[in-house]
Amino acid sequence: MQYYNMEILFCFVKEDLRELREEPTDPQAQQEIINSIEEVYFSNDSFDIVKYELERLPPVLSLQELEEYRDKLKQQQAAVSKKVADLILEKQPAYVQELERVTSLQSGLQLAAVICTNGRRHLNIAKEGFTQTSLGLLANQRKRQLLIGLLKSLRTIKTLQRTDVRLSEMLEEEDYPGAIQLCLECQKAASTFKHYSSLSKICKNFDISHYTKVQQAYRLLGKTQTAMDQLHMHFTQAIHNTVFQVVLGYVELCAGNTDTKFQKLQYKDLCTHITSDSYIPCLADLCKALWEVMLSYYRTMQWHGSHEQEEEEAAGSSDGSNVMGTEENTFDRSYVKKKLEHGLSRIWQDVQLKVKTYLLGTDLSNFKYDDFIFVLDVISRLMQVGEEFCGSKSEVLQESIRKQSVNYFKTYHRTRLEELRMFLENETWELCPVKSSFSILQLHEFKFLEQSRSPSVSPSKQPASAISPAVTLFEQYCNGGNPFEIQADSKDDETEDVLASNGYESDEQEKSAYQEYDSDSDVPEELKRDYVDEQTGDVPVKSVSRETLRSRKRSDYNLNKVNAPILTNTTLNVIRLVGKYMQMMNILKPIAFDVIHFMSQLFDYYLYAVYTFFGRNDTFESTGLGLSSSRLRTTLNRIQESLIDLEVSADATGTLTAAEERKEKVPSPHLSHLVVLTSGNSLYGLAERVVATESLVFLAEQFEFLQPHLDAVMPAAKKPFLQQFYSQTVSTASELRKPVYWIVAAKAIDYEQTLLLMANVKWDVKEIMSQHNIYVDALLKEFEEFNRRLNEVSKRVRIPLPVSNILWEHCIRLANRTLVEGYANVKKCSNEGRALMQLDFQQFLMKLEKLTDIRPIPDKEFVETYIKAYYLTENDMERWIKEHREYSTKQLTNLVNVCLGSHINKKARQKLLAAIDDMDRPKR
Repeated sequence: MQYYNMEILFCFVKEDLRELREEPTDPQAQQEIINSIEEVYFSNDSFDIVKYELERLPPVLSLQELEEYRDKLKQQQAAVSKKVADLILEKQPAYVQELERVTSLQSGLQLAAVICTNGRRHLNIAKEGFTQTSLGLLANQRKRQLLIGLLKSLRTIKTLQRTDVRLSEMLEEEDYPGAIQLCLECQKAASTFKHYSSLSKICKNFDISHYTKVQQAYRLLGKTQTAMDQLHMHFTQAIHNTVFQVVLGYVELCAGNTDTKFQKLQYKDLCTHITSDSYIPCLADLCKALWEVMLSYYRTMQWHGSHEQEEEEAAGSSDGSNVMGTEENTFDRSYVKKKLEHGLSRIWQDVQLKVKTYLLGTDLSNFKYDDFIFVLDVISRLMQVGEEFCGSKSEVLQESIRKQSVNYFKTYHRTRLEELRMFLENETWELCPVKSSFSILQLHEFKFLEQSRSPSVSPSKQPASAISPAVTLFEQYCNGGNPFEIQADSKDDETEDVLASNGYESDEQEKSAYQEYDSDSDVPEELKRDYVDEQTGDVPVKSVSRETLRSRKRSDYNLNKVNAPILTNTTLNVIRLVGKYMQMMNILKPIAFDVIHFMSQLFDYYLYAVYTFFGRNDTFESTGLGLSSSRLRTTLNRIQESLIDLEVSADATGTLTAAEERKEKVPSPHLSHLVVLTSGNSLYGLAERVVATESLVFLAEQFEFLQPHLDAVMPAAKKPFLQQFYSQTVSTASELRKPVYWIVAAKAIDYEQTLLLMANVKWDVKEIMSQHNIYVDALLKEFEEFNRRLNEVSKRVRIPLPVSNILWEHCIRLANRTLVEGYANVKKCSNEGRALMQLDFQQFLMKLEKLTDIRPIPDKEFVETYIKAYYLTENDMERWIKEHREYSTKQLTNLVNVCLGSHINKKARQKLLAAIDDMDRPKR
């Protein structure tokens, strides 16, 4: 097709060439015309010629000029066309030659295709007519020969079975030589076919009477030791055949056809064809079948133990006439005992290897959690069987299930973290109403903590009639039943009920306690201090006494929701996840460290989300309040570096290790747009902040409660990690209250208005004033409004005492620092002005103490000390400046400047200012 198009192009070129040749042209003139073409026409294919020419048109159009310019363009176009045509005609001979070569090649390829098609057809005929037929005949012939040999053996065995009839006849005929000869021949034939043994029957379904007859027969033949050697061979073969047939049955069933290709596969390859749906039923059937084999071996040992005792008693009661026979029997018994004991570990090792191959044949990472827990349950029960069978710790099984568990848990945990991010980003931080008696032990995921059992025992539901710990599984199921029977999970007797219908409790005793509560009653300071101390602890208060209720004053809001925990749906989801993680860890302790590490990431991510949503603020350090402790900052930095994917584009030279590490991280969460934190009426989202922060504190309390359980299963070498997690992360949850509630405190009161009002006060008065300034009333009014809005918020969410205390503390600290800043802005001040400052501050304190129970008032000395510093002499002020680093350079400088002229001269002023400049003053 391409060459066909080229031919068409050449035809058009020839036509154009004829037209161009009709007009005689000068090559030099043509080249000059081509050279006169502007460079922009040769730029690229996307160049818009029409647009370019239209934009070049002059503002005033002239027909004559346009026609001249048009003729010029036509000449340039004709010159270019002629040049192109000449170049194409120069290449025409080469084109014709190449076209002939292509045509020839095309013909050769068509011929080769025909030859290949014929060759493949002949090969198929040869394959179907010779190879497959011949090999099929050989295979059938081989089967025929094997079957003929088997038929011959069966006929011989049948003849041996009828020998007793012939022997009886010969004895009746008194043909003793013939009878002896027949016996010898039978013994010789029996030794030839000794691989057909009755022992194989007892490997799955042990029958006492049958096994007794077989052993008696071997003893009469003097083949007791041989029987033991063959017994172990049969048990080994029984294990192999059993697992192969079980797995093969499920594979063929799932394949849905009668194809025999699976029967030719090795057991290892066969296990890879198990589907996810049939994995658990097949595993259960596999363990049930292997249990039957081990139970048969166990009962075999029981039989030999009981008969050995009978023989010893019989030997003890004999007269000792057959000493040689007794010694031989003793040797046989000793050999049988050692052989059976040694066979225990060998058989269990075979069982472990078969189950390990099955376990590792399927990727379990995408299994449902309950399905994977069931797999762990079955393997845990199997390991218990191994320990009772031969005292084995089942290292092979433990390692294989550990690999699967770590692989599964990484995938599972990654998915849970993504879900947690989704929950957090859609969380509106509304209160989830739960009962005041709520405990995580009421959740289904933590029921296992209440079950007292050996760690190796299966975590599946225990029967109502608990089996005594002294009874082993072999004793329990010796006469029937199977420990690996799949049973439907029974419902708990008491359904999970942790939610309150409307968030309020109906307990009459609590109601009466509320009715007796009087917010205006006078309360001794001792009771207040006791209550505050209780609340600052990490352990939640379980009950509220009437004395405690009376001790609460205005600092605790909305008392009709006493001790109901503050948590969200997301918090419950995290707690449930922790329970699921602990279930897996309880079943499989070798992965305890991995599970606890992932569990800590759940808490880390929750803490980081609360901080990101409600506590992050760049002005923390600039305030000098030191809101974020160094421990909290270190924890947040660690979480961000190890867990948070900041979505920075990877460097082109980044290593594979860095890419793998990034896969283990989770993107930083974003606050839902439904959560509004900018409204002053809602105290800047205080309700949402309380729910978020206090739910984190509640979550930390649950982790504290679970610490002994985690410590019990954590490997000794990894315990420092657990201790560090609790000391540096879990314990910092309550510290997040300060930065979160500081944002509310910083916005809830108009501190700037106070500064403006203070700037209008005249401080260089000449007489002592008896009336305080209006800025004090304005500031107190702000606090009263703050108190009112706190009450409004508390109608939605209970504000615990620690939270209200922190809010008031922040507001008071900011107010006091605002006052100091206002006093530091004073240009002139007299002694009477300083007295007025003290009067204002005392008025502020007196009215403030009626609004809050916080004692002492935070930063009270911060203000009073600054006011009193005005009266210091030169030497005392220099020492005072060096000792009080909590004040800013501006505040200290202003203090010195205001004192100038009253009791400090210019020289002293310079000395004090130099001392201020020389100080390296860290912010408080």
